[in-house]
Amino acid sequence: MRRIAYETVLRACGFASLAIFCVMVGMSFMPREAFQAGGFLTTVMAGVLILKAFEARTKDYRRTEMWLYLEKDQRPPATYAQWASATVLRETYLTFALWTSTISIGMWVIALVFGMAGL
Repeated sequence: MRRIAYETVLRACGFASLAIFCVMVGMSFMPREAFQAGGFLTTVMAGVLILKAFEARTKDYRRTEMWLYLEKDQRPPATYAQWASATVLRETYLTFALWTSTISIGMWVIALVFGMAGL
């Protein structure tokens, strides 16, 4: 379950990162503003991941993407599935939120350096 949760969240974050990268490339003629936009958008992405982590506790396990990708023989019993699914997804979302917030801080620092350099 953890591997599949990791893969589904990684794919979603990959698409969001591609969109953020495209915005930053579009603003590349203004480096400070590009990194500010990247920092802001990755902060938003971290916030969304945190909200998804809180939502995972109450979301029906049968309606998660992770559950759809699990083979029938890999699925836990229904009495245990809600707790297991919620726990795995919550931990995965929070892990990715931590990584995303670290990247966001890095982008904000780079924007600050460009701002101090007068670019």
